[in-house]
Amino acid sequence: MESDDAAPCRHAEIPPASVVDSVVHLVESLGGHPELLAGYGLTQREFAWALPAAIEQIRGRRSAGVTPRRGFMTAMLQGLVDKGIASSFEVPPPRADTVYRLAVVGLGDVAIIQKGAPDGTQGSVKWKVPDWAREAYLWWVFDGMNRHPGSEVAKGVSRLRKVFFTEERRQLDGVIFHNELCGTASRLCPKREHSTDLGGLRVPPPCIYVMPDSDPQAASWNWDGSTQRMFPELLLGAFGIPPAQAPLFTGHVGFRGTGNASKRTVITSRFGQANATTYRS
Repeated sequence: MESDDAAPCRHAEIPPASVVDSVVHLVESLGGHPELLAGYGLTQREFAWALPAAIEQIRGRRSAGVTPRRGFMTAMLQGLVDKGIASSFEVPPPRADTVYRLAVVGLGDVAIIQKGAPDGTQGSVKWKVPDWAREAYLWWVFDGMNRHPGSEVAKGVSRLRKVFFTEERRQLDGVIFHNELCGTASRLCPKREHSTDLGGLRVPPPCIYVMPDSDPQAASWNWDGSTQRMFPELLLGAFGIPPAQAPLFTGHVGFRGTGNASKRTVITSRFGQANATTYRS
């Protein structure tokens, strides 16, 4: 898919669309086999009635829980403290919004808003930038492998674009896609030569995308990637990437359009000298 180019990495193996379609057809056709259903104590009516709830339950069981994501996020932030990038961080209490307060040396407090799947309201719409944050980043900690990472990022940005143009709230300074799969055989990463140990985990640099500033009078927002942030350079420093090279590993999200016309989106990921992938929609 073209949207895969929103990130440079690929999953080693994802099911072909034809196989997915066959599984969907199989599940949908089960209701037409009363003898089979009877073997499970179900009538055709009960099957049709319970199918939507059953699908949601399966999704819930297969989705990564909050606890593993918190563990990864805590390891990353502790690693930044260990390397001197940050002086401390605060972990959100249980059942609270997963917003970490990271005290970054030379910058101040940065809000790290931990989320899971980008393609969902919970993952890309339900967030709030705290008043104390100098900069704020949505960090997608997602291990799903049904789509390549770029397509996941593109779906998340599509939801963020709607927030950007329709809601009056403080916007994000950037988004990050990164979890423990990055750099493994399951999610090959072209930045793996810069991998480092953070909080006991060896990971490559994350995919970082700078988001545009909100300006109601503009017709183009960060389309050329000219918006500057401080945190990406400092974060990449933890991976041994010097400040002069940080722009070579910092992507961006941009929008373009006027009035009520459909807005265009550009997502560029960078992973070294002359290495970049871009998706436009």
